Amino acid sequence: MARRPLPRILSNGSAQLARSRELARTAADSATDVLHPLITITRGLRRLAAAGRRRWAETPKERRGALLFLVASVILVVALVPYGPLLAAITLMAAAAWQGRDRSPAASDGPDESQSQRLKSLYEALVPYFSAAEDPEPLYSHGGAWDKAFPTYAFDGGGRISQLVVRYPAYFTDGEAEARARIEHLLAAKSGRGREYHFTWDEEGNQLTVGVLLPLPVDITAQRFVTTPGETVLGFTDPTRVQRTLPLTFGEKQRDVPPVVWRTGLRSTEPHLLALGQPGSGTSTLLRSIALQALLHGDVVIVDGGGTGEYACLTGRDGVLAVEAGLAGVTASLEWVATETERRLIAANQAHQAGDPPPDDTKRPLWVLLDRPTAFTHLATADGRKDPQSLLQVPLRHGRPANVTVVVADQLDSLDALSEPVRQHTRARVVLGPATAEQLESVLGAPPHTTPIDELPPGRGYARLGSGPVHRLQVPATPNPYDDATPDALCEAVLDLLPPRTTPADGETIPEQDQSEGGPEPVPAEGEPESVPPAQETPESKPEPAPVLTVTEEPLPNPVPVLTKEK
Repeated sequence: MARRPLPRILSNGSAQLARSRELARTAADSATDVLHPLITITRGLRRLAAAGRRRWAETPKERRGALLFLVASVILVVALVPYGPLLAAITLMAAAAWQGRDRSPAASDGPDESQSQRLKSLYEALVPYFSAAEDPEPLYSHGGAWDKAFPTYAFDGGGRISQLVVRYPAYFTDGEAEARARIEHLLAAKSGRGREYHFTWDEEGNQLTVGVLLPLPVDITAQRFVTTPGETVLGFTDPTRVQRTLPLTFGEKQRDVPPVVWRTGLRSTEPHLLALGQPGSGTSTLLRSIALQALLHGDVVIVDGGGTGEYACLTGRDGVLAVEAGLAGVTASLEWVATETERRLIAANQAHQAGDPPPDDTKRPLWVLLDRPTAFTHLATADGRKDPQSLLQVPLRHGRPANVTVVVADQLDSLDALSEPVRQHTRARVVLGPATAEQLESVLGAPPHTTPIDELPPGRGYARLGSGPVHRLQVPATPNPYDDATPDALCEAVLDLLPPRTTPADGETIPEQDQSEGGPEPVPAEGEPESVPPAQETPESKPEPAPVLTVTEEPLPNPVPVLTKEK
């Protein structure tokens, strides 16, 4: 059977639609050009009417009658004068056309003298990098035209470059990191220091786009973030590479900000985190923020190597198993964490072999937060004890299937003092505070696409999750609420997020009471013989020795579920 051809409207419908759209756009432009005088006069009449209403509203009530009489007199005179109405209409139309004109300032065709001088100096600075003696038609040459090299540019209110597109020759080695770094450093220095620039290299088109990044918001306080279990908000970044936003509260206002979300759990490719920074850069603030989010769905063990009481607000809280600041307590806590990790792995493996789901006690996340663990390395070496970092090998290697997450924060100059398992298994990295490009690349594994600056607010830095891109990061303000220098609003924000303070049953103690004061006699425990009161001594009888009672202690479950802080 012969195939019937498609109707003409279906075969070339797209072409007809495009042609119709182009005709409609042309007709609209032509109508706008023809009706432009009418549009201008209508806009002017509207502005004149608005001015008349404002004048009437501003006139006092006792003078409105005289104003009405004056307007009526003018209208009467115009009506009686020959050709008065015609002249009045012409005058009104002229006034409306004058008021309805486009008052927007005309865009300048090019930069002014100072802007041209800045672009020319930038062009001359790029000549040694983008020129070659063998080039027959060089794009960059001393005394050449800069307008061919910079097709797009923009300036801010201060006269500095805010956006720039740089064309460069095809023989420039844009695939080498060192060559790129030289150009980026030069453009940042010539465009104005103290700002962060974002560089986008287009190798196919031989173009470099330079943009100025706005400062990240520093007024984000600790609050409940809209996340799911297994998601932790490290901070907030630019909307350039993040497609997700979170609703945040700023006092009485709310706005959406793009976050840097770190995902942990069984399916995470970056189960552990390493945060480095200079003193006062905000690494402790980051750990407190992570702890407050982790306590919503899991348990936390905190190791405070600074010894300044930065985590005293978390002591005794529900879900906080221990807050250790001494070498013996830290060693005991990390030994328990290693044992607990092994127990979870064994229990989950047995459940998998039996075809059963994992036990519930292996599903609850366990977080181990260590602040400056290298401080205990020196103490352990001095006392001849085992380095506490060696106890992190099991949680770091096998923590992901056991729902155990390790977060290590230390100073940037102590990177070499960290153990090999810590540096090898922490694929999520954060660098806070001022740092050079070499330091950022050595920690993050890749250079950032922005120029680092020397002065940064607390909690400001860069983050990279695994092999992903490098993001600018601003950690939410989560200060120590017990610090006297902390503002009251920030203290209340942190205290509101803390879980209630609880005392574990194994840690309760009953004070001894003096029997001579008439206190109640102790009740014998179940299974123990009742104590017999001693008989009165007589001269004929000698006191018999009291019977020795042996008490058998029941073994504690292994591992011990409650950790006690070293006194």
